[in-house]
Amino acid sequence: MIGRLRGLLLEKNPPQILVDVGGVGYELDVPMSTFYPLPAAGELVTLHTHLAIREDGHFLYGFLTEAERSAFRQLIKVSGIGARTALALLSGLSVSDLAQAIQCQEAGRLVRVPGIGKKTAERLLLELKDKFGSPGRIGPLSTAPNLAAESDPRHDMLHALLALGYNDKEAQTALKAVPADTAVSEGIRLALRALSKA
Repeated sequence: MIGRLRGLLLEKNPPQILVDVGGVGYELDVPMSTFYPLPAAGELVTLHTHLAIREDGHFLYGFLTEAERSAFRQLIKVSGIGARTALALLSGLSVSDLAQAIQCQEAGRLVRVPGIGKKTAERLLLELKDKFGSPGRIGPLSTAPNLAAESDPRHDMLHALLALGYNDKEAQTALKAVPADTAVSEGIRLALRALSKA
């Protein structure tokens, strides 16, 4: 099993990237939450990975955080949810937002993601309720980290700024003005204020 890759980022063609590890190029599909914060081509990148082996080929998926990979693995266990749908969900919702939607049983937040209909959303909420349902655990017997807690607020702030059209350098500079332990929504507001003064 390939669990982690570290190498040069060669190509970025969303949702696919190419990473050179010791002269071998690995093609990975990534959610947009991972794609947006990636460094420029030619720079080093470290990704948590999930390898899927199917009859029609081997498929490698990459994630910047362990929380994203854990969420992906829970999603693809749900009946009728494939890797593409799981990537779409992680592209449309942060891990903490996904965990909150499941804990609060909010189908409306899931159906906003392209490709997720009402029936699929309801199935996700039903099957994942015990996996994301209580703070501090993914599953009843799991020792894996809490997805909502592990989601880095700084990462969520950065993702939001990039989605608003700011480049990585602008976003990173603005986030330096945000105090540690600031909530995501407040952090975004402070960063936008800093960008408006720049």
